[in-house]
Amino acid sequence: MSVQRLTESVLRAHQLPMPKHDGSKQHRGEVLVVGGSRAVPGAVLLSGVSALRAGAGVLRIATVESVAPQLAVAVPEAMVIGLPEAAKGEIHPSNINTILDLATDADSVLLGPGMLSEELTGELTRSFIEQVDGPKVVLDAVACTSCNAFLSSVRKLQGKLVLTPHAGEMAKLLAISRSEVESDMLAAGHRAAIETGAVVALKGAETYIVDPSSGAWLFEGGSIGLGTSGSGDTLAGIIAGLLARGATPVQVTLWAVYMHAEAGRRLSTMHGPLGALAREIPTEIPSIMRDMSEVR
Repeated sequence: MSVQRLTESVLRAHQLPMPKHDGSKQHRGEVLVVGGSRAVPGAVLLSGVSALRAGAGVLRIATVESVAPQLAVAVPEAMVIGLPEAAKGEIHPSNINTILDLATDADSVLLGPGMLSEELTGELTRSFIEQVDGPKVVLDAVACTSCNAFLSSVRKLQGKLVLTPHAGEMAKLLAISRSEVESDMLAAGHRAAIETGAVVALKGAETYIVDPSSGAWLFEGGSIGLGTSGSGDTLAGIIAGLLARGATPVQVTLWAVYMHAEAGRRLSTMHGPLGALAREIPTEIPSIMRDMSEVR
C-alpha cells in the first residue's frame, strides 16, 4: 500500500476540534485510564497526566487498590478508583462491571498501561471489548497484544479504536516473529489494521500510522531520547486525551505521534540527546499545540 510522510502540513489538513471558550471541563471530554499493577504503578500516572496535557477536561484512573491512595496524592487532578487485585498485584478480571460502569461516563478509555499478566489482562480486555458501548478506546501494551484471541469482537469497535504496539508487541499480536515485523513495518501495520479494524500506531525509530480505510503515514522524526521507560505510556495518554476532545482516531494518532516526537526533540535540545525522563514529555505538549496554532 502507498504511504505518505507525516509532516506538519498533513496535521494542518487534519485539524483537531477546539472546545468553546465558555465550555466546562466536561466539554473537553473525560478520559478513563485503566491499568497499573503493584509492580508498575506509575504507568497510569504518566498516561493520565499526558491525557490532561493534551487538553482533556476530566481524568479518572482505575488501578489496583494497593497503590490507589498514593496515586491519588501524586495526581490530585484525577479521581482515582482502587480495584480489588489478584495475588500478584494485578487488576482482577472480576472488576469488569465496575470498569464498564466507569466507562459509561467516559469519552475515551485507555486500557493497558502498567498491566503485566497476559492471562489476567487478556481476560479483562476480552470482557471489556465485548461489552463496552460508547467511548473511543485505546489498547496499549498487553491489552493490545491480547487482541488476537478475539478479533471478531475487536472489529466491532472499528472507527473507535486505536492500537499502540511496538515491534515486539506487534509480533505477538500477529503471531509472527519480531524480525518479520521489523523487516516490513508497513506490511505488519497494514495487516493489523485490517484484521482489527483499528487505527494502528506501530512505534519505533520510524513510526507507521495505518488506518484500515484511509491509508498510511510514515513519521521519521523520532529521537533516541524517546527510547526510555514510560515513553509509550505518555504516547497512549496523549492519544486518549485527544480522543476525548472529539477527534477521530486517525486525526488523533497523527497528532499524537508528531507531538510526542516533537516533545522529545525539544527536551533533547534543552538537555542533550539522552537522559530525558518520560514524565517530562507531557509538559511539552501544551506549548507544542500552541505553537502549531492548535490552541489559541
